[in-house]
Amino acid sequence: MFEPYTLLGGFVFGTIGMGSFAYGKSLDRWKPKVLGILLMIYPYFITNRWAMWAVGVILCGTLWFHHDE
Repeated sequence: MFEPYTLLGGFVFGTIGMGSFAYGKSLDRWKPKVLGILLMIYPYFITNRWAMWAVGVILCGTLWFHHDE
């Protein structure tokens, strides 16, 4: 659980999630808020580093393409 890439992934995606949640909250949009919450909490449930990075990249891609709809 305490591998360097796992900790780095949790920090990176958690920080992106916090920014996404703040962005969604300031503009009152539900998609960035939900994706931000997902980015902040999913590292607690996924322990495999490859799966963590894959899910994080997918969620960030979803955030990138669907943040303003």
